[in-house]
Amino acid sequence: LAAALPAALALLMAACSTRYPNSVFTHYTEFNRDIGYLFQILIWLGTFVFIFVEAILLYTIWRYRRRGENDRPEHVHGNTTLEILWTAIPALILAFIAVPTVRTIFRTQDKAKADALQVEVVGHQWWWEFRYPQYTKTRASGQVDTLVTANELYLPVGRTVNFTLRTQDVLHSFWIPQLGGKRDLIANHVNYLWFTPDSTGEQAWNGFCAEYCGASHANMRFKTFTVMPANFAAWTAHQLSVAAFGVPAAPDRAATAAPATTGLATANPATKPDVPRPPVPVAPSAAASDTTAAGVQLAGFVFPHDKLPSHVIPSTPIPAGMSFNESLVGDAERGRAAISGGVGACMGCHTIAGNPVMVGKIGPNLTHVASRTTIAGGIYPNDRKHLSLWVKNARWMKPGVLMPTLGAFQRDPVTKQTVPQTGLTDQQIADIVAYLQALK
Repeated sequence: LAAALPAALALLMAACSTRYPNSVFTHYTEFNRDIGYLFQILIWLGTFVFIFVEAILLYTIWRYRRRGENDRPEHVHGNTTLEILWTAIPALILAFIAVPTVRTIFRTQDKAKADALQVEVVGHQWWWEFRYPQYTKTRASGQVDTLVTANELYLPVGRTVNFTLRTQDVLHSFWIPQLGGKRDLIANHVNYLWFTPDSTGEQAWNGFCAEYCGASHANMRFKTFTVMPANFAAWTAHQLSVAAFGVPAAPDRAATAAPATTGLATANPATKPDVPRPPVPVAPSAAASDTTAAGVQLAGFVFPHDKLPSHVIPSTPIPAGMSFNESLVGDAERGRAAISGGVGACMGCHTIAGNPVMVGKIGPNLTHVASRTTIAGGIYPNDRKHLSLWVKNARWMKPGVLMPTLGAFQRDPVTKQTVPQTGLTDQQIADIVAYLQALK
């Protein structure tokens, strides 16, 4: 009793909270509404069965209890009426459960709408890559760029989105609790998930990996932003622009968004193939194309920071022993020259559209990294302090990441080696961070 009482009180106090930021019991999408309806049926029928069975059990215990030393209940073998009843009643209950369950399975596994927004989700250890194959841009050279971002997912309110789920390595599971899911990412297999954020308004949501995938499984998070269609169009147009800082902007042929019936819709077995149509031009917003006199790119639409609910703002503590000279002032041009010249080997892993030497595919796309609210797979805020520490010793900030330790005299927790004097100084890191923070 002494052990159970504190546990019961803790559960009671937790149940008194009115905030459930990651609850699945919401009605923001048809997916969650269907699942919620099925849950209500199951919970009420389960409650009825429990009360009914327990009532019979308690009655039987009381009715046939031992009343005296010589009192023995009569042994009865077989009762046809009872046997028919306890077979028929569960069968009837199962029928009530089976019909809505099968109906819900068919609804949630049905093909997505032909005009659905297509999003490719690629799970990595331990971060998320989001690709929008319907949104492309053709450079003057003829190269076609697809909108690619990392750890932040933008969705237009009221439009069905069809996710194509793949993994780059081990099993992961894609889950946005308040919108719908979850669904596994399986090696050598493509899964699909779709829902329509039709009752969300402009809001920010937490996303998680829900399948154990290694040392930093709990650190594999992402943010989802549901925004108005006009703001989504402005965001996509800007995300397709090059990182203008310090790089002459080459003329582009067109920024195009493929019609909703092309792209992945033809490759998805849950979607009927359609005849391809000519690409529809995307009108870039003014904010998406402007740059300052210094060449620093202005941000297109991003979800307003002052509208972020507290539960989507990461508060992961900085590991003990991490430090950085915050009094240093970084020079963005010097930082661009440094990583473009091979300092830190950034070009081997990351892409920055518009910077011709930054074409790596291993790590997250950094083209507009400063427009994101978080870094490191969603576990740290995207600010100067955390970004500097991340560049300095990412493996100390997040266990098991592929990004090597770059700071001079930093100990790498994976190799157990100390980076020599040739590693990045705090000043070099400050310059690189200044450049990255200019890529809005």
